[in-house]
Amino acid sequence: MIMTKWSGRFLGLGIMSVLCLPTAAFAAEISVKSDTIFRGFERDTATESEAMVLPAYEYLQIDVDTPGEPGLALHLYGWGRGDLADKDYYDDTTDGEVLYGYLEYSKKEARFNAKLGRQHVFEGVANETLDGLRISSDLGRYFSGSLYGGQQVAMSDEQGRSGDSIYGGRLSHHLIGRYALGVSYKKITNDSEDAEEMTGVDLAAYLPYDVNLFGNSTYNFESEDWAEHSYEMRATFGQLAVRPYFQKFKYDDYFATGANSAGPFRFLADSGEELTVGGGDFTLSLDSTWVLVGKFKHYTYEVLDDASPYYGAQATWSGEKHCQIGGEVGYMNGEVAQNDYYLVRLFTYWDQLPAILPIGFVSADVVYVGYDKPIYEEDNSLFVSLGAGKKFMEDALELKLSGDYSSDPYFDQDVRGMLTASYRFGHSL
Repeated sequence: MIMTKWSGRFLGLGIMSVLCLPTAAFAAEISVKSDTIFRGFERDTATESEAMVLPAYEYLQIDVDTPGEPGLALHLYGWGRGDLADKDYYDDTTDGEVLYGYLEYSKKEARFNAKLGRQHVFEGVANETLDGLRISSDLGRYFSGSLYGGQQVAMSDEQGRSGDSIYGGRLSHHLIGRYALGVSYKKITNDSEDAEEMTGVDLAAYLPYDVNLFGNSTYNFESEDWAEHSYEMRATFGQLAVRPYFQKFKYDDYFATGANSAGPFRFLADSGEELTVGGGDFTLSLDSTWVLVGKFKHYTYEVLDDASPYYGAQATWSGEKHCQIGGEVGYMNGEVAQNDYYLVRLFTYWDQLPAILPIGFVSADVVYVGYDKPIYEEDNSLFVSLGAGKKFMEDALELKLSGDYSSDPYFDQDVRGMLTASYRFGHSL
């Protein structure tokens, strides 16, 4: 991966380019995608108050494969950052990272797949980035399985990587088009001590009359209790879609990580909190332009001793191409201040403007929240995002100027600006 150091001063400029190069001598296709983004905002640093921070990011993605065909492939993706203002805002954070980089081999027979290198594993109880090996395959007509093992990337900065490991897998029993029932397991060690040990079951059932069930439960071996139960049903009755759901989280078991000191939410494991969420969404498609959504969600906190129901309604109108305008109103009636508020949101994207205008599209999103009780002497929060741009060169080049403003009880105000140039280029040899 190539990391680029940038010099000079730019405020809110982003350049995105895509290069696809199919080779004539080889069956493989090589594609390179580069995203370069410049941003600007103010922050307090260790040496200066309200310092202007001007980070420049370079994202680089390289893929070598035969699209749609099995075989050997290579995938790389990483990023690097430089601070054009030479401030100390990023002194304690990394300046770049390989997000993934792995060799992949696949076969049509039994849907076999193997990946070696840095990769993200998301299946069952696993949602991890690791350096290692993952293999998956069908096991006959009604079963499939996967196994993975290596070192967890998140542990690399915690006293080195010696004694760190992660391994696990998932076994699924399925009947195509009817259901899939899976059992998964994951274990992580940090400095040779147990950090996480989880098992779980997951279900996807496709029932008659457009009724589907999805859900999962997770058990924590370290705390010896259930960490999560999440289940929902999706049903369609003509133009009406209904999605009732139920969730329960026990923070001690969900966030408890044993020796895993790298967990960013580890402090929640000592709270003893239990959160139960129940509710449903109701979506009505009136025609090809109007969609109405009703929302109900009820939160119950055991330790906080708060029961907070939320009621919301949303309406969206869609026109030609990508034109869209909509709004949402919501109300949460809780006992604690942060759970007692009303919400109003308006949003739009419009790309059908008169040709005489110098811009081709506009976008806007405004969210206002009013609190019944003041939080740190503030009783509201506001977020405003505005953007305008135009496409050139048969839509290959897009220029967009945007700005964001936010203010809430926890942050006095934040203003950000960005000018983005998105360019896509393809070439065949």
